[in-house]
Amino acid sequence: MNVNQQAHMTSPYRQPQPALQGYAQPGYGGPPTQYAPYNGPNPGYQQGPTPAGPVRPPPNSGPPPVSASQGYSQYTQGDVQNGPPTMSSQPHRPPVSQSYLPGSQPAYHQHYGAPHTGMQQMTNQMSGMQVSAPPPAVSGYAPHSSNPQTSVSFSGAPSFTPHSISSQQNSPAASLTHGQPPSQSPFPGSPSLSQSPFPGAPPPVSQPQYSSAPPASSQPHYPGAQPPPASQAQFPGPSQTSPFHAPPSSFPPPAGAPRHPGVQPMQAPPHSQYLSGPPLPCQPMQGPPLSQQNHVAPGMQGPPAQPAPPGQGQGVQPQQNGAFGQMSRPQPGYGGSYPGPQNYGAQPPPPAAPPQKRLDPDSIPSPIQVIEDDQANRSSEPFATGVRGQAPPLVTTNFQVKDQGNASPSYIRCTAYNFPCTSDMAKQSQVPLAAVIKPLATLPLDEAPPYIVDHGETGPIRCNRCKAYMCPFMQFIEGGRRFQCGFCSCVTEVPPHYFQHLDHTGKRVDCYDRPELSMGTCEFTATVDYCKNNKIPQPPAFIFLIDVSYNMVKSGLVDLICAELKTLLDYLPRESSEADSCIRVGFVTYNKVLHFYNVKSSLAQPQMMVVSDVADMFVPLLDGFLVNVNESRAVINSLLDQIPEMFADTRETETVFAPVIQAGLEALKAADCAGKLFIFHSSLPIAEAPGKLKNREDKKLVGTDKEKTLFQPQTSFFGNLAKECVAQGCCVDLFLFPNQYVDVATLGVVPSQTGGSVYKYTCFQVPSDGDRFLNDLRRDVQKQVGFDAVMRVRTSTGIRATDFFGAFYMSNTTDVELAGLDCDKAVTVEFRHDDKLSEESGALMQCAVLYTSCSGQRRLRVHNLSVNCCTQLADLYRNCDTDTLINFFAKYAYRSILNSPTKTVRDTLINQSAQILSCYRKNCASPSSAGQLILPECMKLLPVYLNCVLKSDILQPGADISLDDRAYLRQLVTSMDVAESHVFFYPRLLPLQKLDVEGDSLPTAVRASEERLSKGGLYLLENGLHLFLWVGANVQQELLQSVFNTPSFGQIDPSMTNLPVLDNPYSRRLRAIIESFRAQRPRYMKLMLVKQDDKLELIFKHFLVEDKSMSGGASYVDFLCHMHKEIRQLLS
Repeated sequence: MNVNQQAHMTSPYRQPQPALQGYAQPGYGGPPTQYAPYNGPNPGYQQGPTPAGPVRPPPNSGPPPVSASQGYSQYTQGDVQNGPPTMSSQPHRPPVSQSYLPGSQPAYHQHYGAPHTGMQQMTNQMSGMQVSAPPPAVSGYAPHSSNPQTSVSFSGAPSFTPHSISSQQNSPAASLTHGQPPSQSPFPGSPSLSQSPFPGAPPPVSQPQYSSAPPASSQPHYPGAQPPPASQAQFPGPSQTSPFHAPPSSFPPPAGAPRHPGVQPMQAPPHSQYLSGPPLPCQPMQGPPLSQQNHVAPGMQGPPAQPAPPGQGQGVQPQQNGAFGQMSRPQPGYGGSYPGPQNYGAQPPPPAAPPQKRLDPDSIPSPIQVIEDDQANRSSEPFATGVRGQAPPLVTTNFQVKDQGNASPSYIRCTAYNFPCTSDMAKQSQVPLAAVIKPLATLPLDEAPPYIVDHGETGPIRCNRCKAYMCPFMQFIEGGRRFQCGFCSCVTEVPPHYFQHLDHTGKRVDCYDRPELSMGTCEFTATVDYCKNNKIPQPPAFIFLIDVSYNMVKSGLVDLICAELKTLLDYLPRESSEADSCIRVGFVTYNKVLHFYNVKSSLAQPQMMVVSDVADMFVPLLDGFLVNVNESRAVINSLLDQIPEMFADTRETETVFAPVIQAGLEALKAADCAGKLFIFHSSLPIAEAPGKLKNREDKKLVGTDKEKTLFQPQTSFFGNLAKECVAQGCCVDLFLFPNQYVDVATLGVVPSQTGGSVYKYTCFQVPSDGDRFLNDLRRDVQKQVGFDAVMRVRTSTGIRATDFFGAFYMSNTTDVELAGLDCDKAVTVEFRHDDKLSEESGALMQCAVLYTSCSGQRRLRVHNLSVNCCTQLADLYRNCDTDTLINFFAKYAYRSILNSPTKTVRDTLINQSAQILSCYRKNCASPSSAGQLILPECMKLLPVYLNCVLKSDILQPGADISLDDRAYLRQLVTSMDVAESHVFFYPRLLPLQKLDVEGDSLPTAVRASEERLSKGGLYLLENGLHLFLWVGANVQQELLQSVFNTPSFGQIDPSMTNLPVLDNPYSRRLRAIIESFRAQRPRYMKLMLVKQDDKLELIFKHFLVEDKSMSGGASYVDFLCHMHKEIRQLLS
């Protein structure tokens, strides 16, 4: 069976099965293994001979058989397996018949590894490995855990840890106890990353585990004969030492660090299915070995034999079919089974220096697997928001939302959907309680936009005390004459015009006719009381301010901008009910001085007015500067034709910047309206004027305590200017075209505090960058935007919003002020306890945004969300959203670098994450050896994503990234939503050689690592800002012809930024995928073609985030080991 074709399984949310009774627990024991101190890599490492001593008898049971057609997976879904078991492969329960012999192993003094095992022994041991779903929990093995978890085992020999199943379990448990897919099996020759061991771990005192073998599909068939029975297996005497205890200096491991020979199981979850996998490389193998060694002696080649079926060797009792569910499909996108000759029976002498094995990357949690499983399990049914505290599908899953009283995840996502009841519990867990709110998010086409509710002159109904708006959390009492606020419990009279009778359940009879009573999100029309100065606002204005200095003219940008604006002005934002946009427009050009243009409709030609006194900026005209596009169309077109000609021969290279913003601000003040400035700027403003800047680029400061000054603005002038802009409702969008340092950290202050955006096009060239700029400009002008906005987040008693992250200004501690708020901007809010919460009532939050629409109407958009509260840590860890956690951590870290050294910030993130995971291990996971890394199911990707944040360009820059780029990315991430931050930190990598040209489905993504790339493949990588097409050197000629219209790899033009339009199915499908990716992201992604071994490949590899980075960032495998060391230190 092709391992990549196994069907998606059913939902993981099934009831756990009860534990089966009547199986005794085996005894086990043995003295702790001693470890010599680790002294760095040891290439000449010799393994000692097998010590003499009693041979260990087989363990109490043989392994279950496995059906040859059984699919194999690195993960179990739920407990990381999906769905019911296949009828063809019944997992079996081993009988408990023999106990281990304590004391039968001498101490083993050496750095790594286990005694050598002969070929026949290895063959028989491998034949005892299972791939089937493991047995159900056995009574008496270990206390149960009520929480799903993922565990990576770092203990020694393969062992299986059954747990009794908690009857209260209601969510899947995942085990980081996963086997590895075929192409990544733990045999000699598999690719490896080294990791040094951690010293001083106690031997495991936990339950035995069975490890899983490579998939059955890779095992030989025996025509007419049975495979060797498991009962023939022999056992080495001494315990195996195993590496997960490295001194701090071993992270990341030194190059050339020895590999570890043993592959290692991971601990099973507390209930549901169990699969074992290889060890993390950094863990000494300890504990008594079992008959099923899950590593192969270096001399042995070829796949293992199949285990004995029932009735042969050690008998196995069949497990009830359906008790645990079948194996989840393998990690998609990998090659076939392990190649090599079959070599059974011979027993060659052990080699002198076996290659050291690292942890197989396929045995640790795969983001791709988690994403695929969630898409398979949760995309088919609509997500109904009526249930309090229900965690939504992942942000990568395509799903439809039914609003039944809580806001859609498109608007609000929380780090946790079960808040701790007390602040002590929150401090103990260290899980940040936060929400990422995107108030004006664009919904999918199949979901209706929020209903607009108009209560007339009285305005929206509100609580008298806390001023919360009417929502589904208000409880009507006294026959409907009063309502009790869900946030502060205050009772308020219902206005006569709003009165309605209650039904027998206490709900208003018109509940489902009123969006504010039945929907999580709705919009109210605001009355004049909600307007600035109690005046209905004017429609907003757009002002285009174009730098006409020498660089801008010479590069062709001035021509390009003017030509584009002529057509773009037809697409200004408007209400869906309006034929034309109400937005007025104005135009300014500038270098060292400013030029204003009168484009009044009555003029035959535009008029230019020059303001050279930039120290005291004013607007030289009122009438004719801001005009309606349709009325002044001819004059505007004439102006846009003339601007490139007027400045064609300019020699002026110096520019001003602050006076440009002041000019736009003064124009909006004069017109008494809000609006947006679109500034097209090219260079560091060094001309004499307010806000003049100097070049302070100094790479010597990177990595020092003074590095933080590079992210801070040079002067406070722009902060004060931003405050004035916010007061007027003047939002600034900045398009930068620098050829050298322009100090983005300072120029970006006004855009970032007014709710605006910065777009950066370094070394802009029209042929290669024109498409990207024009598409960004079109989307920026056309997207939905609100002006002069104020946002407030109210919460129920017990918690309050304490911290805010995003592109906005705050003049007090509660109101988030945004001169402009568009559909791409998100605000992250952190909550803290100020009292106890109750499990009964949960926690409520309401985000209300007051803004002016593009037609000049004042509106109130209200989002409501309720989450559960818990007194058990296990419930908290069962309902977290890792993608939202990472969004919060990134924004927290990126703000912290303004005041702290980057190393301090990175250490803080690692420490907090280790505390989160160690708290889970200590309080929620079942007892197990310290050699096992146990992760909560919903946080099993926290280490890989956190590592991506830690080695991002902002926190761990490479030598090639500029200070401007770091400042630009820092500001960009600050207002990202969860979907954007997810793909930004963990890019999507699609193999295109498997493209289905007939259907609409995308090929399954592969993990972002170089070892996933095949020389014969094409791969598309996107991270929301960049789009790469990687071409392997051995791609088939037919494929090259279909995509590039050339049969030769050498003839592909690496400078192309758009694929040729060819009339064949493959070309059409590939171009459609690229366009769909671009449509999903707020910024246009320029296509970069990367040929294998080309100079651009270094840039491409920077985005393969599971690998070690050029700047010193750890690989995923190494970082997981480091996290485990940190967790163990906290636990000890």
